[in-house]
Amino acid sequence: MHDARAQLPATSAAPHSRSRPLPPYRGILAVDLKGFTERPAIDHEVVSRAVPEMLRISLERAGLARLWTDRLFPATTGDGYVLGFDPALMPLVIHPWLDTLQDVVAELNVHALGTAPLRLRVGLHIGPLPDTADGFGGNGTARTDAHRLLDSRPVRAVLAEHSEHITHVAAILSDRCHQDAVASGYTGRHRDWFHEVPATVDGKAFAQRAWLYVPAPSGPLPGRAAPAGRPEAPTATPRRHDVTGVLRAERGIINTGSVHGGQHLTNLDASARPDLEGGLDD
Repeated sequence: MHDARAQLPATSAAPHSRSRPLPPYRGILAVDLKGFTERPAIDHEVVSRAVPEMLRISLERAGLARLWTDRLFPATTGDGYVLGFDPALMPLVIHPWLDTLQDVVAELNVHALGTAPLRLRVGLHIGPLPDTADGFGGNGTARTDAHRLLDSRPVRAVLAEHSEHITHVAAILSDRCHQDAVASGYTGRHRDWFHEVPATVDGKAFAQRAWLYVPAPSGPLPGRAAPAGRPEAPTATPRRHDVTGVLRAERGIINTGSVHGGQHLTNLDASARPDLEGGLDD
């Protein structure tokens, strides 16, 4: 008699049935766009393609091009992107990369007249994850938690309450990420820049201690009221960057020029689009 069980994929031993080595620890970087589903359907593909381009360009500018080249289990989520990386780089991802990402998104938004500005939530976490080098790699609790952090109330509240003209990026770090990279002193940002929050997700059984980091805040952080007569600290204004560059998205938007004038937006025709690898010409 034919045994149908022979056609089933092999499964690992049940949890707690025997001891096994942990998978390697990975840094996990996940991003989501604010208000993606509210955009016209015609914008979805263009904006989806722009997200990994913004990540690549900002990582290169921050001196982390190798992180993008060597990224683990990369995947698009439609309105976002996720990847794994060497957790030894986490302090540099927190700073300067998050600030650089803020600058890159701001540059793209400056002259995008008539369209909703792009604004990103970023989730950072560290944990053991397997990398099977196929479509199933990188699955595990650490990755799930990174996405839960990304969807949590505090980081969503930042982009809802802060100015869309100033605050283009809001990041949330897991407590493990904060303890290993920030509290330890390895990150080039004082720990006072990081604001502790309870991360919860509507409709999900998820509640963790986490930490907000906003490169360019323009309002109060969740749960912290500004003292009477004084602005929320730390405060920031948009940083001036006289950078000339090109941000491309296939069959989409091309943004050229400097932040302070001479920029142009062009909708690229598929038959005349430039090479995507050209990226940002500094």
